Amino acid sequence: MNNCEIHEQMEATDKLREECGVFGIYDFSGEQVASTIYYGLFALQHRGQESCGIAVSDTRGPKGRVLSHKGMGLVNEVFGEKHLAKLAGDIGVGHVRYSTAGGSTRENAQPLVLNYIKGTLALAHNGNLINAPQLREELAHDGAIFQTTIDTEVIAYHIARQRVQTPSVEAAVAGAMKKLRGAYSLVVMSPRKLIGARDPFGFKPLCIGKRDQAYILTSETCALDTIGAEFIRDVEPGEIVTITPEHGIQSDRSMCFSEEEKGRTARCVFEYIYFGRPDSYMDGVSIYSSRISAGRYLAMDSPVEADVVVGVPESGNAAALGYSLQSGIPYGTAFVKNSYVGRTFIKPKQSSRESSVRVKLNVLREAVEGKRVIMIDDSIVRGTTSDRIVRMLREAGAKEVHMRVSSPPFLHPCYFGTDVPEHDQLIAYNRTVDEVCRLIGADSLGYLRIERLSDIVGGLPICRGCFTGQYPLDPPKEDIRGEYDR
Repeated sequence: MNNCEIHEQMEATDKLREECGVFGIYDFSGEQVASTIYYGLFALQHRGQESCGIAVSDTRGPKGRVLSHKGMGLVNEVFGEKHLAKLAGDIGVGHVRYSTAGGSTRENAQPLVLNYIKGTLALAHNGNLINAPQLREELAHDGAIFQTTIDTEVIAYHIARQRVQTPSVEAAVAGAMKKLRGAYSLVVMSPRKLIGARDPFGFKPLCIGKRDQAYILTSETCALDTIGAEFIRDVEPGEIVTITPEHGIQSDRSMCFSEEEKGRTARCVFEYIYFGRPDSYMDGVSIYSSRISAGRYLAMDSPVEADVVVGVPESGNAAALGYSLQSGIPYGTAFVKNSYVGRTFIKPKQSSRESSVRVKLNVLREAVEGKRVIMIDDSIVRGTTSDRIVRMLREAGAKEVHMRVSSPPFLHPCYFGTDVPEHDQLIAYNRTVDEVCRLIGADSLGYLRIERLSDIVGGLPICRGCFTGQYPLDPPKEDIRGEYDR
């Protein structure tokens, strides 16, 4: 790969990638669930745009018969009416996926369906295990043959192994969880049960909803709103919930921490800054309010005289509004986003005049010409995109461009499911704020102060590893991201 190709690739990947999204439903009245899963995944599309899938079963039909369909692309590209019509069942799970480099193949699309001695399992997973290589090697020595390179298959195998020795699927999930280290939210479908599980640190979100006689497990509350379901509660860190017609929702909190240890929970703060949809709530906290608060704190801690405050779509918009509300500087719209550009669009070649950034965003000249502009974005990773956006504003006539970032500087990689890369690819690593400011071409640069993070999430314990290098769990000795991904 030549330097031009590397530069173009970096330009296209200079934003944090979404996580994965999971959705599960069990309709006790026997209604078909495939179309509901479809619309739930549609609401979660922002969490993964590379592949998706649905697996369903009919609890009144042959036990263990699972119908599934999955593929590469967006939900509305992979599924049509003919696909949904073939997915007959009253219980099912779905998944939208984003992978790190090397894992974007149909084989790695989820949900995974596993046939084993006790029957069948269908499993969807959001997260990243830091001990996946060790668990995989253990299984391989016992004769396991792997069809994918994802953590989800490792989890599925360990659940299946535990199920042979335990009286129920939920007990098998609990047994497997004792071996898993890292971040995960799981939705598991067995022939007559829907099970949800969340890692003891609560890295990844998972919540419970209800619509008529159907119960739902999903990554975000926005998916419940989309299908007309009511929010019941969040699955707690370390909790396993089992949903059946006989018992409704049963909870196993044996994996939860004690009251004294609850401070060890470590939710991913980027759910609130970037990943989550603004209309979602996670662990009782509004994503929209979190971003408004981040903007307000930026205005308090990094004030600057300007004529207009603008956000980089989409996650920068609410923070920009917060900055405007706190500072009194008018809020404006400076960017038009092409809504039809998915994550897998064909990227322009370096030899052409098109830019990946310009294909996705264009500047409204009338909004910035002759003005001092404060531009709010959620993060700066490598800096290549920030450099181009600053330049675009100047070319549109902005007199000054002051960049404010609604997160602290990235200084360390993430091993728990967010693709923050190695130190040498992070623009802020070993550089001062002024040096980064010069590199991206802004007139000034300000980041959210790290001590503000707890405030924007209502005091919830969070993971700060990518900012401080202090992780809730010891990171792996070998960086396996990209080889064993979600």
